[in-house]
Parts: sequence; structure tokens; C-alpha cells
Amino acid sequence: MATGKQSAVVVVGGGVMGSAIASGLEADGWTNITVIEPSEAQRTELNAHPGLHAVESIAEIDGEPAVIAIVVKPNVAETVCRQVTPLIGAQTLIMSMCAGVTLDTLAKNLPQGAAVVRVMPNTPARVRAGMSALSPNDQVSESQLGLAITVMSAVGQTMIVPESLQDAVTAVSGSGPAYVFYLAEAMIEAGVQVGLTRAQADKLVRQTIVGAAQLLADGEHPTVLRENVTSPGGTTAAAIWAAYRRSRGQE
Repeated sequence: MATGKQSAVVVVGGGVMGSAIASGLEADGWTNITVIEPSEAQRTELNAHPGLHAVESIAEIDGEPAVIAIVVKPNVAETVCRQVTPLIGAQTLIMSMCAGVTLDTLAKNLPQGAAVVRVMPNTPARVRAGMSALSPNDQVSESQLGLAITVMSAVGQTMIVPESLQDAVTAVSGSGPAYVFYLAEAMIEAGVQVGLTRAQADKLVRQTIVGAAQLLADGEHPTVLRENVTSPGGTTAAAIWAAYRRSRGQE
């Protein structure tokens, strides 16, 4: 079995996240990536990438891949686990990105002793800026965990957490991008309400969020960054106080 970025990776599911994982691996220099995707249109799009090979079904895959990444809706996760069983060898690592599906549930639908890592990624993986939390089961070796980290590092940063924290991770980082996008929508609408054109508000908000995110990425504490903008008695302080009062039903 090839190792490193020559390892065979099978991604089951070529939707938004599956495509992000596959294309991120390709961009990171992985050379043996197969995506299983029933949609012909999506397969055509994936096959336009020179480093990806998209097929319709598991029956079209030969050999035992080093990694099988299951990136499907939670309601079909157990069925997919049973379907991929013929591909699983002694050294195959299963990575599940099915929200809410536990390691125990996955193991019950896979061969006994299967090495499984539960992963919660997020959509910034599409631009290789994702955040993924990984929880391995007891069958995962140190080298396999390293392989899982390497796979997810192709699309962003990683963190190892106990499975008991996976729901918390889902609430914070898995769903987190939606919170930021919702904030952006609200800021744009507020800008329009005070007289900006929609195009002006859109540009102002996008760059403000991108710039603020870069400051956060540089490592300074969020409280310090907020205080740097919030002069005592100033307009920012007034806006934050007004929002606080509204949240408590005081206005």
C-alpha cells in the first residue's frame, strides 16, 4: 500500500463537502483520489479536475484504499458503511464526516476492528481555510491518526477532541460559518437602511469581516481587539450598548 500523498483515498459523496475535501487533497499534491458520486453532472464537474477520478458506484473501485472518507447525509451513513465493507483492508482508515453519527454506530456497520475517525469539518474547507475536529476510536493507530490529520490539513486546520465534545464542535465551528454569514447579511441590510447602496454596503461589510478575521488569525484576544475599536463614549460603544439593551428587551 502506498503511503503519504501517494496513498489511495476514496471519498464517498461528491457534494459540497466531499468536493471540497477531494479538490483540497488534489491541490495539496495527493495523486490517487477517487470520488464516488451518483450524480452524472457532479461527476462530470469532478472529472474536469486532472487529479480527480469520479465514478458512479463502489463496484468500480479495485483494491484496498488507505483512506475511505464518508461524506454523506447522516441518514444514509450506516448504509454506506455496509456498502464500503468490501474495500476495507487491514490498514484501511475510515473517516466519517456525517454529523451526529457516533463512532459506535459507525463501528456496528463496519468490519470488526475497523479503524474509524469521526470528523467535523466546516465549509471554509472549500477555500482550504476550514477547521476540522477529529475523534478517533480505539482501533486507530498513531500512524493512522497522523494520516487523518494530514488529510484534513489539506483543507485547513485540525484539532483532536474526545468524541464527547463533537456536538459542541458542531455548534461552534461546524455551524459557525452560518453565524458569520448571517451577521454579514444583517450588516448589509443595516447599511442599506442608513442610506448606502446595496453594492456599497456589500463591499464595506465583506472587507470589514475579512479584515477582522485576519486580525483574529494573527492571535490577539478577541476582547482586546474589540476594546481597540470601542472608545469610551464613542459611536461603537453606543452601538454595542444599544444592541445589548435590545437583546434584554430593554428597548
